[in-house]
Amino acid sequence: MGEIEGTYRVLQTPGSRLGVQKNSGVSTLEPGQNLSTAMALSPAKTHERDLQIKIKMLDNTVEVLDIESKYYGQALLAEVYKHLNLIESDYFGIEFQNIQSYWIWLEPMKPVIKQVRRPKTTMLRLAVKFFPPDPGQLQEEYTRYLFALQIKRDLAEERLTCSDNTAALLISHLLQSEIGDFDESEDREHLKVNRYLPNQERIQGKILEFHRKHVGQTPAESDFQVLEIARKLEMYGIRFHLASDREGTKINLAVSHMGVLVFQGNTKINTFNWSKVRKLSFKRKRFLIKLHPEGPYQDTLEFLLGSRDECKNFWKICVEYHTFFRLFDQPKPKAKAVFFSRGSSFRYSGRTQKQLVDYIKDSGVKKTPYERRHSKVRVSTHTSNTDVPKQSVAFPEGLRTPGSPAAATAPLHSVHSSAASTVLPIFAEPSPSSLDPRAPYTRIPDKNTTMPAEETGRKLVQQPGSPMFQSFQGLPVDHSQLSSLVLKSPLGLNPAFSVNLNAAGQGSSPLLSPVLSDAGGARIEEDDEMKRKRYPTDKAYFIAKEILATERTYLKDLEVITVWFRSAVIKENAMPEGLMTLLFSNIDPIYEFHRGFLKEIEQRLSLWEGKTNAHVKGDYQRIGDVMLRNMRTLKEFTSYLQKHDEVLTELEKATKRLKKLEMVYKEFELQKVCYLPLNTFLLKPIQRLMHYKLILGRLCKHYTAEHRDFADCRNALKEVTEMTSQLQHSLIRLENFQKLTELQHDLIGIDNLTAPGREFIREGCLYKLTKKGLQQRMFFLFSDMLLYTSKGVTGTNQFKIHGHLPLHGMLVEESENEWAVPHCFTIYSAQKTIVVAASTRLEMGKWMEDLNMAIEMAKKSTEKSDMLLDNSVCNRSNRSSDEVSLEQESEDDIHSSRSSLDRQSHHRANTTMHVCWYRNTSVSMADHSVAVENQLSGYLLRKFKNSNGWQKLWVVFTNFCLFFYKTHQDDYPLASLPLLGYVVSSPVEADGIQKDYVFKLQFKSHVYFFRAESKYTFERWMEVIKRATSSPARSSLLLPKDEKDRHTD
Repeated sequence: MGEIEGTYRVLQTPGSRLGVQKNSGVSTLEPGQNLSTAMALSPAKTHERDLQIKIKMLDNTVEVLDIESKYYGQALLAEVYKHLNLIESDYFGIEFQNIQSYWIWLEPMKPVIKQVRRPKTTMLRLAVKFFPPDPGQLQEEYTRYLFALQIKRDLAEERLTCSDNTAALLISHLLQSEIGDFDESEDREHLKVNRYLPNQERIQGKILEFHRKHVGQTPAESDFQVLEIARKLEMYGIRFHLASDREGTKINLAVSHMGVLVFQGNTKINTFNWSKVRKLSFKRKRFLIKLHPEGPYQDTLEFLLGSRDECKNFWKICVEYHTFFRLFDQPKPKAKAVFFSRGSSFRYSGRTQKQLVDYIKDSGVKKTPYERRHSKVRVSTHTSNTDVPKQSVAFPEGLRTPGSPAAATAPLHSVHSSAASTVLPIFAEPSPSSLDPRAPYTRIPDKNTTMPAEETGRKLVQQPGSPMFQSFQGLPVDHSQLSSLVLKSPLGLNPAFSVNLNAAGQGSSPLLSPVLSDAGGARIEEDDEMKRKRYPTDKAYFIAKEILATERTYLKDLEVITVWFRSAVIKENAMPEGLMTLLFSNIDPIYEFHRGFLKEIEQRLSLWEGKTNAHVKGDYQRIGDVMLRNMRTLKEFTSYLQKHDEVLTELEKATKRLKKLEMVYKEFELQKVCYLPLNTFLLKPIQRLMHYKLILGRLCKHYTAEHRDFADCRNALKEVTEMTSQLQHSLIRLENFQKLTELQHDLIGIDNLTAPGREFIREGCLYKLTKKGLQQRMFFLFSDMLLYTSKGVTGTNQFKIHGHLPLHGMLVEESENEWAVPHCFTIYSAQKTIVVAASTRLEMGKWMEDLNMAIEMAKKSTEKSDMLLDNSVCNRSNRSSDEVSLEQESEDDIHSSRSSLDRQSHHRANTTMHVCWYRNTSVSMADHSVAVENQLSGYLLRKFKNSNGWQKLWVVFTNFCLFFYKTHQDDYPLASLPLLGYVVSSPVEADGIQKDYVFKLQFKSHVYFFRAESKYTFERWMEVIKRATSSPARSSLLLPKDEKDRHTD
């Protein structure tokens, strides 16, 4: 390939650099050289200000700076930041358009005149360079204001594409920030003069409707809301670089805090997480990404850009993003080559995000007060509105880093009293430079500042914490979505509006856990703990609370079908009338019943907690009567539940037959709200009955026979047991069918996986011996055959079938000694013989036991699996039975699995097969059944290994995975953490956890602490996670006792 022009090796991540001495910034200078000496060594300057540079600020005002002709970029940047009195300056940069008319960043270590060819006529502009994943990481309110202006600019330039609803919501918050509270005539006049969006007239009604809801919201709160909404959009902070892949497909490359992104149009189809990237380089127009090998071989991806300059420009941006977000401090500068220099020496010049946060937190930088100038002086005198939409939050304290000196003295913009809330903006004197409605902050020298007396005595309100998934490297919960849904349920559920469901993309490797910054995280207050301790302490109360928490999650799951999916198919008119009737006539009545049931439970728990005087008599400190009444009512819906078999089957047939429905189905599964495979939600009603049975069983076990609630609980248990006994066989059949259809969507190369009589047994990762050595493969064991597949680094997350072996006549035997490979066994079949190795002896034992069991089942089966295979599996192999398969993959296979973009559509990656692939483990159908019984929801406090504060989150555990929400009312999770491979335990003394009811989750070096509210809740979380993530113990019988303990973890 010749000499590489520019290379960049991805250095160690922060976790492995904790002991390194801290430095003030990242430098590209020679050893022993600093910026001032570097500039001094440059050719002598004339010391005359002989060059005028025009810079457009974020508020669209233009500043003209007189600089010396040989000014370096660093000096110009310093002057701009000094002019703005900008403290968090490293998030920003100056950009300009080159001769080819694409935007490039001004480099600090080069003279301005060598970068900007026509400095007198070129308009430079200040812009946000690094977009953090969460606005809470921005310490300064002034910085958040500038970020909001950047979002405003991106909207106007159509860089930040989003749905009309989201655009209207963003603009409404910008309006609130700029002109204050809603006034229809002034709003309309302002929108006539100011362009926020091309063709904004078509959504003007929505803008006004949203603005009406923001009464009393301060400008600072509005800025925060703009950033909160924007950060969840697919295009947040994205700057496209036109490219093509090996096959010539036109794509867009971009870079973000989590890695290199690939888009087709505006749809993200792939993410190369920093944790997976080993090296970035370019040669002429080719941009190369080398990934950490997942097997003995190495993956290199290649993209073609328009020119060498464009390629080098994108490479530089990648280098800077990686350094800024991933490193704690700077890499050591390279020693200069004596004779020849090979490749570019470019490195990021500036502080990393970690250094920036630490600098502001530790250096005691004094926050100078400021005034905000509005386009129209309008004092808001509205009394406090109790019906404030949930988007409005007060944030000054919660956004500060815990322990920050400024946390208690954050500047405020409004005066609150206990009786009424009157917002009194402080205005500056009019200035000639105030040309834009959003004129910049005016910082006031500290010595001239006097704070109003009312303000100094005001209590700061803490912002509910936004979890900051800076580099969430669990399974992606973020999938590209093609459209946002504005939902109005025919059943009366009417979400007020829909923010675009695309959250900021998260890392794609489930091997690594979330790396979150502690800055801005919510901290639990002492009065919250006191309030928590005032609640009832009876175990029955916490069991009832578990019913409430899981019922809330269950209702949200039903809404995925009854509200969100319904809206998607109606919008596209994709589902036949008969199937619509069959699907929704069976699930709507169940959904309506549970809405009423949830209200009853909420009312009872409210009474139980003593929020009225009724608790004195103890009349409401029980749940059995509510459960009995509703279980009897639920029996009437058994006929609907029995039809779910037919519903699942007909839906699968229709998606195969109708391309339009298949497309809507696939696109819907990519949306954030569909956090599990879609047909999983259709099984929830029957599974919920099993949960009622288990919970009522715990209540009956807790109560004595004399307790007044015992009889009702026992009778309710009897009612639900009758229903589950009728539906148990149906549930087993449905779970198998659901798993087969899920695999049908995820596997390429098989047509009728759901053939009658086929049962799923186990899926997991094994290493197959080939001519290249051991190659990672995903194996799927069914009652009639064994499939093995591979997964390439492509735009699709599907697995391609490489081979299939019928179980009829198969033989399995251990072969560690023969091949000298640990945990190795050989599979002999009628077609060919393959040698595979498991990651542990325990894994090998599970596979061998299940294979032998399946072979015995196949012997007894009268129907030969070969008949099914002839019709289902493509590209059949013809090897002799005694030949050991050491196959060399064909060029077609390599290209289909290795090309930078697969021709297949982008695909979800939140299924168990992807977790098994990355964690080198396996899951059986028995494990899935255990996981169904062990689901839990509720609020937990979460803490990271190296963070200070606890963060309150709504957590849902299902399908071997934790899903994190801000509150139980959220429609979709912020992120997820797959727990296969994690070990749950209590903290040890070395962890330094001084709180009660804390459990610890650990996978390798990734550690999380979760804190429950009571002993019962703590024990329940420990119990369900242990049961669901530990495979059934039957396989451990294959191991000697001393090895059993060693392999359990």
